[in-house]
Amino acid sequence: MSKLKAKDPVTAEPSKPKLLISGAPGVGKTWFSLEFPNVYFIDTEGGANLKHYTERLKRSGGVYMGQQDGSLDPGTLVEQFTALATENHNFKTVVVDSISKLFNTVVAKEQERLGDKDAFGASKKPAIAFMRRLVTWADRLDMNVLFIAHETAEWGVDATGQRVQIGYKADTWEKLAYELHLWMHVIKRGPARTAVVRKSRLLGFPDGDQFPLEYPAFAERYGKDIIDASSKPITLAKASQVSEINTLLETVKVDDEWAGKCFTKAGVEGWSEMSADQLAACINALKKRIK
Repeated sequence: MSKLKAKDPVTAEPSKPKLLISGAPGVGKTWFSLEFPNVYFIDTEGGANLKHYTERLKRSGGVYMGQQDGSLDPGTLVEQFTALATENHNFKTVVVDSISKLFNTVVAKEQERLGDKDAFGASKKPAIAFMRRLVTWADRLDMNVLFIAHETAEWGVDATGQRVQIGYKADTWEKLAYELHLWMHVIKRGPARTAVVRKSRLLGFPDGDQFPLEYPAFAERYGKDIIDASSKPITLAKASQVSEINTLLETVKVDDEWAGKCFTKAGVEGWSEMSADQLAACINALKKRIK
């Protein structure tokens, strides 16, 4: 029997959009995100609790989580993403506004802790580790995911070798855009708000493309039926499965890196974060070694 697991690409279910939206203040990033259906809005800045924002959020069938609820605590954010991925609920979209505030807060706390020992980007390590874990859960989430970021200057070198500003980039973990489906940078030109595609995996949004930052147009391009579809929870591994694999590992001879490889493949940090099916596959692999 073949061990190959790939399947006909036509039968693969379409994924909900995972987006990074960057831009200057006031260009419409938050307003755009609130048009998505059933938004679970995580406000790290405390700027989306004004009446016109909360009314729009309520119309979308959404809820609000602010700083007083732990929106600036990285552990709480991972916990919230985990709950959204594994519990039954009516939410279809999760928005983090802004991921810049959260990322830079974690960096600043580590800078303060390290003091004079902060060298070679050491203060960014906890923030990057947190972002990797958050992105892993964002990828597992059967929801529309929007990370909103500030813009910051992007520097390069001109023809004469001088260091010059060549544009703007998202003020967050530099690898975030490469982990998601789409990165849009928003520019305000008069009353018009234009989204410029900076990084894309989507045929409907080619790199360099520009279009009005309007939800109906975006939804039509991506597929409104996909965006509007209900979320399906992941069934996490049972405690009995975790106990079984730990017992097997005490008796089955495997190399020291075997468990780590299983975690990496599943995109988790431990057995209890795996889905029931993922852990069942690991258990079966160990049982075959016994035979």
